[in-house]
Amino acid sequence: MNDTYTLSQELLTFLDASPSCFHAVKNISDQLTKYGFTQLAENQRWEIKPGGKYFVTRNGSSLAAFTIPEKKIKGWRIAASHGDSPCLKIKENPEIAVENHYIQLNIERYGGIINNAWLDRPLSLAGRVIVKEDGRLVNKLVNIDRDLLLIPNIAPHLYRDINKHEYNMQKEMLPIYGDISAKGTFMKTVVEAAGVSEADILGHDLYLYVRQKGTVWGASREYIASSRLDDLHCAFASFKGFLSGEKSEHGAIYCLFDNEEVGSLTRQGAASTFLKDTMNRICDALSMSREDYLISLADSYMLSCDNAHAVHPSYTEKSDPSNRPYINEGIVIKYTAEQTYCSDGLSGAMFKDVCKRAGVPYQIFTNRSDSRGGSTLGNLSSAQVAVSTVDIGLPQLAMHSSYEIAGTKDTGYLVKAAEVFFE
Repeated sequence: MNDTYTLSQELLTFLDASPSCFHAVKNISDQLTKYGFTQLAENQRWEIKPGGKYFVTRNGSSLAAFTIPEKKIKGWRIAASHGDSPCLKIKENPEIAVENHYIQLNIERYGGIINNAWLDRPLSLAGRVIVKEDGRLVNKLVNIDRDLLLIPNIAPHLYRDINKHEYNMQKEMLPIYGDISAKGTFMKTVVEAAGVSEADILGHDLYLYVRQKGTVWGASREYIASSRLDDLHCAFASFKGFLSGEKSEHGAIYCLFDNEEVGSLTRQGAASTFLKDTMNRICDALSMSREDYLISLADSYMLSCDNAHAVHPSYTEKSDPSNRPYINEGIVIKYTAEQTYCSDGLSGAMFKDVCKRAGVPYQIFTNRSDSRGGSTLGNLSSAQVAVSTVDIGLPQLAMHSSYEIAGTKDTGYLVKAAEVFFE
């Protein structure tokens, strides 16, 4: 079995084990511990030594891992991705009884989902509940690992224009949880999965996820399909490269931010002070002065890793005429004059050089000049930590669907590039 297929299976295992951003952080934290990293806490003093390996989390949904070289830090090499994906979030007091026959759950949109991609699929929910233990509020991860929910479509016999329909989030996107006998049992189901008492729960962050597992497919097994490829695909590949890179001269940092899909304007998002706070505390612990820190930033470089749009075979006209990324043809460097992607001539050139040294192909993405594209975390993070940054990603189709498509070869390309980047 070839390395590409093995790496794809490893990716799919990670995706399956990460149905929420909280689970993604927990899984990466476990890997870091396995590789000898020491966990730090934001509410405690940090003892950091040259040659050390550490990580810290915020809110249980963002993470920063870093290594310290034996000699004086020359600068920083940072790779950042995000762990959240567009989905549906459970509201407080979610049960809604309908005509004394059904129990639906009240939800709201999280990020830019494709509504109809969530219909007629077995769903469940995962996230965290907050309980009080020994006078402290504690997170407990939840994953109800069974087919629990479904959002049914309406038959075309009853709604002739269903194929032209825009779904109303409050009326038509509510999942069925059970028949009327399920009334009053939802939180009991949650606490049973969390292993806590219902009386102890003081809050929750619970998200729907698609139960269909990821797969390798295509005539030559050249494609992968899964939920949450945007952006756990990049998070996984850049993390592999971070672990295997030499990291001998620069301070090396791997970041996984939360809340990118809703703007990053949270205390654990890319626009927060999380990365800056972490770097400042590292410098303080190493007795670096403020000027030393600013000097180090001037010799630093960040990869903002967030998946990119491939040319769609049915909508080829939607892509730029001369910059047309395809699946399995390399890492995508993203540019826009509006700087919602923060790549420029210099940062792009630096990453092209990384790719050449790694022996991996790269491609270019720009939006059509008559349409506005999306944004990502790079420009928000670099506003807090002013380092040269390039926006990159792995090409995919069906971005923001509940089930997305990418390439088996591209994962390995980013692993190799990140490994060279962290040399």
